[in-house]
Amino acid sequence: MRHFTLVLLMAVTMLAGPALAQPAPPKLSYAGKTVLVTGSTDGLGRELALALAADGAHVIVHGRNAERGKAVVAEITRGGTGSARFYAADFSSLQAVRDFADAVARDYLRLDLLVNNAGVAYTGDQPRRTSQDGHELQFAVNYLAGWVLVNRLRPNLAAAAPARIVNVSSGSASAIDFDDVMLEKPGAHGRGYGQSKLAQVTMTVALAPAFAKDGITMIALHPATMMDTTMVRGLGVTPRASVDEGRDHVMGLITAGQLQAGAFYIDGKPADTRDPQPQDPAARARLLELSARLTGVPLAQ
Repeated sequence: MRHFTLVLLMAVTMLAGPALAQPAPPKLSYAGKTVLVTGSTDGLGRELALALAADGAHVIVHGRNAERGKAVVAEITRGGTGSARFYAADFSSLQAVRDFADAVARDYLRLDLLVNNAGVAYTGDQPRRTSQDGHELQFAVNYLAGWVLVNRLRPNLAAAAPARIVNVSSGSASAIDFDDVMLEKPGAHGRGYGQSKLAQVTMTVALAPAFAKDGITMIALHPATMMDTTMVRGLGVTPRASVDEGRDHVMGLITAGQLQAGAFYIDGKPADTRDPQPQDPAARARLLELSARLTGVPLAQ
């Protein structure tokens, strides 16, 4: 009888143990916290800004168009929860990005969340475009601007630790051609969007361990496929997902109780990119050197 009772107790413990040992971490609230969402006057960025404000955050709204930026701030103010302030900056200019980062760093000594969402996209049928600095435009806006922000704002994020950086990337992937990063070879510019997005993931993998030591969790993610945004409609393709779907996916990760630093998330779970370059130490090292040289912003220590 004693042996039977002991076996029964062990069986009950084994069944109940896993459920009791690993409770799900509670979701994060951004009430009273300061967050920056780039490209937040339209599309996904705008919806993220509104959602974070509804959670009680102070949102730093960013965009090129002051009228649209002020409209987002006014909508957040009318909502009566959270608050907002607009900063204008054209990310096609690296000097404008550096000035923007310095203004945010000066005005907000603590930053709890940075969402690198601003982006542009062009098809191979459209002409190659360059930034004000002469760089391929998608690489400049989608990637180099984010490099400047994560490094210039690292002290402010560390001051608010635990803090987060969310790089809004894409499942589209084109390997970085380090012999033609600016895609000047005939027809190469059609890979521009995919290359810029893979660069975001590669940067995330490369920088996440060091940032984690400062209490900053950095991830990259694919929000949704072909959301119904101004950018997607401008490509002349039929949207396959709503902006609400993308917002809900991104917000689910922003507020997740636990994230895997350096991971690339698809559908809420860490996943591999179609191209293995982010896992290549040599490629990561080349990208970090290139990024610091092109932007004039070294890797923050």
